[in-house]
Amino acid sequence: MSLLVERKFRRPRIWSNKELKKFASLFQGSIINVSGWKDADKEDDCYKNYFTNASSYFISNYKSEARGFQGFSNEFFLDLTEDLKEKDLGKYDVVFNHTTLEHIYDIKKAFLNLCLMSRDIVILVVPFLQQMHADYGDYWRFTPSAIKKLFEENKMELLYLSFNNEKHTSVYIFAIASKNPEKWKDKISYKYNIECKKDFFDFSENFIGCRAITNGIIYKIKVVVLAFISKFFNH
Repeated sequence: MSLLVERKFRRPRIWSNKELKKFASLFQGSIINVSGWKDADKEDDCYKNYFTNASSYFISNYKSEARGFQGFSNEFFLDLTEDLKEKDLGKYDVVFNHTTLEHIYDIKKAFLNLCLMSRDIVILVVPFLQQMHADYGDYWRFTPSAIKKLFEENKMELLYLSFNNEKHTSVYIFAIASKNPEKWKDKISYKYNIECKKDFFDFSENFIGCRAITNGIIYKIKVVVLAFISKFFNH
């Protein structure tokens, strides 16, 4: 059972950590992990250590009862469903948010606030496919087109979007958007991916999630047999 849990939940986290490591050293200035809990990457490291060129690093949390305050320096409470204080508008060069938006019902307000806090970059990790979890609310799953549209509505341009493509795991989306896309043109190769490699004999469309939700072997055999029978009798 532990191996199944490992595959479904840990593997997409490790994948998203690798994606973040590809880019984190590019970013300088003030960086915040919003709703970052302990800032832990679940691989015995902290996300703060990914951003090697940050001049300052902050962590926000919702409230102490919701996996909140650890007492770190530069840590404070922030409710993404409330209006931001004026001092927090455009305060950070990079706003990073990992797998928390699915737990916020007022998603448009939360997304707006992430964008308003940033002077330039927003980095998101959100679930496309994951079983319902957490006793403090679990409301949303996201598609690449939804993420792209939400950034556009908030006057930000998508630079990079990817997702993990493993069998029988949760599927995360990793995305980076900017208010100054021209600045990053030579540093981040544009990527917007919605297609994934399918398994042999899988006749579903080759879009995000097609390997996570695979057709069962019995179904595949039935499809092949029926296709053969149909072809045989049509001759």
